[in-house]
Amino acid sequence: MPTPPRGVRVVAAYLSLVAVGTTAYWIAFFTLGNVQVRTDEVYLAFERAFPLADAWMTACALIGAVGLWRGRSWGFLCGLLASSSLVFLGCLDVLFSLNEGNYRIASQAMATEIAIEVVCLGGGPAVIAYLWVHRRALLRDG
Repeated sequence: MPTPPRGVRVVAAYLSLVAVGTTAYWIAFFTLGNVQVRTDEVYLAFERAFPLADAWMTACALIGAVGLWRGRSWGFLCGLLASSSLVFLGCLDVLFSLNEGNYRIASQAMATEIAIEVVCLGGGPAVIAYLWVHRRALLRDG
């Protein structure tokens, strides 16, 4: 069995945490409401458009994490899919917040949104870069 590239466990852990964090966010959003930045219908309609896309990203992240952990080539593919989804979702969130003036709202919920955007737009490209650099090693099933 080939030696996995250095850092692959960190990437798998990141993808796992993203999946768990995303799930926790939606549970809080729909049950507690404490992560909602605003309560108006425009904001709520926008946020309610995300769960299906986030479910796709979460599934890809979990499958990618398991695959990378096990040294399977499908981990590489699903890791790329999840990371690309993170970038896309992060870009949508940032543009909505800019257009709606949400960054002027000083609240814990907005701080959470900013953290999510950082995780998406920082981690997504970093994982894509890592996976691409190590693609030859990661595409050899163990």
